[in-house]
Amino acid sequence: MKSWLMVGLGSALGAWARWGLSTWLNPIGMIPLGTLMANAVGGFLMGIALALFQTMPQLSHEWRLFIAMGFLGGLTTFSTFSAQAFVLLQKQAYVWAGVHIFTHVVVSILLTIIGYWCVIRWQA
Repeated sequence: MKSWLMVGLGSALGAWARWGLSTWLNPIGMIPLGTLMANAVGGFLMGIALALFQTMPQLSHEWRLFIAMGFLGGLTTFSTFSAQAFVLLQKQAYVWAGVHIFTHVVVSILLTIIGYWCVIRWQA
């Protein structure tokens, strides 16, 4: 299957998942939890994907694109995260902006590491 089609299909599915999380969770609290959840889950799944890509060389280039660039690229969102941080700064909610930024970055990276580690440990 063509690479562009796999990226497009994955992106659509990931974006729909992010939209669902945002619709469900963003109205709760000061920090947009739907966006945080999308980025956190995306980080965890990217860790799993990276480990699987490393340990499964037979996985086709198209499926790698579908998963990483398509689905996870559509699910996670740096632009929405940035816009939400900017709005908090405009409202002079500096503490919440700091919490928002710190939480997104640290949680996403930690969950990427944990996702990767889970696969590597499971396969050992």
